[in-house]
Amino acid sequence: MAVTLAAGWMLAAPAGADPAKVDLEPYLRRDLYERVKISPDGAYFAVTVPMEDRTVLAVVRRDGMEATAKIAGGAGSEVDDFWWANGERVVVSMAHRYGSRDQPGVIGELHAVNADGSYAKLLASPYGLKESNPLVTHVRTVLEGSVFMLDPLPGEHKDILVQSVAQQGDPTSQVERLDLYTRRRTHVASGPLPHASFTTDAAGQVRFALGAGSDNVSKLYYRDGDGAQWRLVNDQGSSGHREFALGFAAGGKLAYLQVEHPQGPDSLVAWDPASGTYTPLLRDEAVDPYRILYDLDGRTPIGASYMTDRVRYRFFDEKAPTAQLYRMLEKAFEGDAVQITSVTGDGREALVYVSSDRNNGDYFLFDTARRSAERVFSRRKWIAPATVPPSRAVSFKARDGLQLHGYLTGPLDAGDGPQPMVLLPHGGPYGIRDGWQFDDDSQVLAAAGYTVLRVNYRGSGGYGWAHTQAGVQEWGGRMQDDLTDATRWAIEAGIADPQRICIYGASYGGYAALMGVAREPDLYRCAAGYVGVYDLPMMHRDAFRRSRSSRTWALEWIGARDDLEQRSPVNLADRIKVPVFLAAGGNDERAPIAHSKRMERALEKAGVPVETLYYPSEGHGFYRVEHRREYYRRLLAFLSRHLGGATAH
Repeated sequence: MAVTLAAGWMLAAPAGADPAKVDLEPYLRRDLYERVKISPDGAYFAVTVPMEDRTVLAVVRRDGMEATAKIAGGAGSEVDDFWWANGERVVVSMAHRYGSRDQPGVIGELHAVNADGSYAKLLASPYGLKESNPLVTHVRTVLEGSVFMLDPLPGEHKDILVQSVAQQGDPTSQVERLDLYTRRRTHVASGPLPHASFTTDAAGQVRFALGAGSDNVSKLYYRDGDGAQWRLVNDQGSSGHREFALGFAAGGKLAYLQVEHPQGPDSLVAWDPASGTYTPLLRDEAVDPYRILYDLDGRTPIGASYMTDRVRYRFFDEKAPTAQLYRMLEKAFEGDAVQITSVTGDGREALVYVSSDRNNGDYFLFDTARRSAERVFSRRKWIAPATVPPSRAVSFKARDGLQLHGYLTGPLDAGDGPQPMVLLPHGGPYGIRDGWQFDDDSQVLAAAGYTVLRVNYRGSGGYGWAHTQAGVQEWGGRMQDDLTDATRWAIEAGIADPQRICIYGASYGGYAALMGVAREPDLYRCAAGYVGVYDLPMMHRDAFRRSRSSRTWALEWIGARDDLEQRSPVNLADRIKVPVFLAAGGNDERAPIAHSKRMERALEKAGVPVETLYYPSEGHGFYRVEHRREYYRRLLAFLSRHLGGATAH
């Protein structure tokens, strides 16, 4: 198989640049594109394009690469997902996030536009159907229902399936047909429990419903087809685990489910609705399925990918044509991760996303008849993978015997022996994981001369439900012990210089950084917290104000408020003996700036050196390029003073 690559990869330092300093520009520049899908007729690409404070959807004509249509929201708006609903029309689901480190929240708003830019229409929105709707900045006393894409119904020209949820109480989710041109909605089905999500079969019939009430207990229901009664398949309250519907096998007689286990990763099974029989199909020894793989129809599951030291693929039937296609692509791209994002209606051309720990992502158009691929989009064509240090998978045991996994990224020119190291705990914390992917923070720090260790401590996702649940009410406890154990493992393995280690993170990672130096004052030389939470009782109160389900979550996962005082860094500043750097945004709704300011005052009172960087207009992570540049410049200067690495231009 021949792979044709367009020229253009380069990583050049600006004229007169100091080679001893980190050039931040390659990391500050926005990706040219993020996600891409080809139209059914192959004539257009739908692409998401990141701007400074939002992400927009553009349609590009394949012949000439000319933009022909666009859907954009207000500041902070994101494209959650998008679909070619028919040969001419794209449907876009909008989300919102309050900063570059925030997780986008889907708002239940759908837009549509024809590929040539005509007939742009707001299909549904909780903020009303004014065509000039400015998304979440538009204040209404009473919100209408949120509407989410369920099934684009391939083969139908006018209708799609959506699910709607009212914005009050604990409403029952509804499934409706929505006319792409008139907005007319027709009721199809009701869910058996509040806030249900649904799974359809190849004919577009609603067959599974998954949801939870205010008790946050998951339930999975099934029905034989439209008009049939719902029956309970799994109740987490009695079974002790969750099950998730993925789709149906060809023919529709068997369904595929992802099933949790008391210990170890999730498995994929075939489930027979007639007999209730479960047949195990795939299960990795260490990790959950990373991504479910589908046939070229985009809806029939055929296997899964698994992320460990790289991304690997397993199939229900290795001889199936699409499984063989994936094997061919895997070989052609020499072990990089591959994902088929979309296929033309005739199955002739497939758009393939290729990425790795050294490549932020490229899109290739693969001709299934000629078996050749041509690169059509690159997210960051200015960064050559050969100039990027790889990330190595590592594994070790915590003090209580729990197996932990992570990734180690070091400078390309690292010498022999122990190196200065930055421990980089991820945010979240629950259900989030670090992976074998291009990571900006790791690459910036490696460019400054540091070895970077990312750890999937207990509470992280991707290693089975038991691994996530092991972090329940362990903020500042065993979750923090895992990070301490990771640091000591790196020292004992000869990776980290014990006299030159700092801990730095964002969001929960900021909390972990400050707790790290409070609990282990002699282990680290400094700590940096970016948009962190440092006062757990305050976070607990905020959760109680939002909803019954968030109140239940806070009690179950964080713990009772009276127990949180001594797990809050703001109350432990007198134990911290090393310098601290704090950065936060004044518009942060996820981790309000009050957390950072309280932490700053506590550190000053305790006589701890503290530096701060606050931007009143920013949210949960900085958007503006000049603000992100100053943030990384200040962070590297801070680390350089204590670890000896490079500073930035």
